[in-house]
Amino acid sequence: MSNSPDSLRTALWVVNLAQPLASLDAWQVQLTNKIRQAKAEGSALLVLPEYACEQWLSFAPADLPATGEIPWMAEQAETAVEMAGALAQEHDIALLAGSMPVKDQQAAHGTVPFVNRAWLCLPDGRRIGQDKLCLTPAEQDPDDWLLSPGRQLKLIHWRGLRIVILICLDCELPDLAGQVSALQPDLILVPSQTSRPSGYHRVFHCARARAIESMTAVAAVGVIGAAATGRPRDGYHAGAALFLPCEPELGDDGDGGSLPGLDSCDDEGPVLSVDIPIERLRALRRKGAEVWPGPWSARHIELSEETEPS
Repeated sequence: MSNSPDSLRTALWVVNLAQPLASLDAWQVQLTNKIRQAKAEGSALLVLPEYACEQWLSFAPADLPATGEIPWMAEQAETAVEMAGALAQEHDIALLAGSMPVKDQQAAHGTVPFVNRAWLCLPDGRRIGQDKLCLTPAEQDPDDWLLSPGRQLKLIHWRGLRIVILICLDCELPDLAGQVSALQPDLILVPSQTSRPSGYHRVFHCARARAIESMTAVAAVGVIGAAATGRPRDGYHAGAALFLPCEPELGDDGDGGSLPGLDSCDDEGPVLSVDIPIERLRALRRKGAEVWPGPWSARHIELSEETEPS
């Protein structure tokens, strides 16, 4: 493979949480099958959504309370990351294994010791974790999923590419978006989990904006369905999409391929395969974009306020 590919074929898996699993071994088999499918179709990267691990709750203890789900999934994650990393190396594919709760060994004393971490497992053996930086109300609820926010945004180098991971709500934050744009990434990955169409549209519309302002590709994917557990659970609504800058050379509309939002399906969930035009995007960032000013900061702008006359 070239160290700086002209394009990167990527598979985005909309994971259906309603498909029950008997064990982590069953999850490994399911993931292996999706990796083989992605490889057969020429993909070098497979992306799973935020909290795809919630599917594991189908084999959790029946009496596990909501407050126990994060610690239990974090315990499973220790083995799952090893499995995902081994599969990435064995099949020579990059794998964003979704996000999962992880016990943060560097958490400050007195803080919640768990973070929501997305794991990018690379064929060269690296396993790079990106923590969610801005948490939703549900992720800060002492009676539900209680987590701590991450403290660092990572710029990941792989095959000559510059990659950033923004987990769900992180993609919606303008101040963070400005910092990301300054990094000039080749690809932004957005694993998400959204309960309603409103959340799905918020994340995906913001993902489109990130593509425009950074003159880059943004790949977003979410989960659907509700985990098969012994108690009623809210389901999720999502799709998958590749967003590109709205430039004539790229087809004007910024649509690099998409699966519309849905609530459920009858199988493990659809996969969207897309070709990311890495070199064409780099050329547009160098010169040739219609109006893009390059990475731009508003820090020099002076704010003024015009008051009404008394």
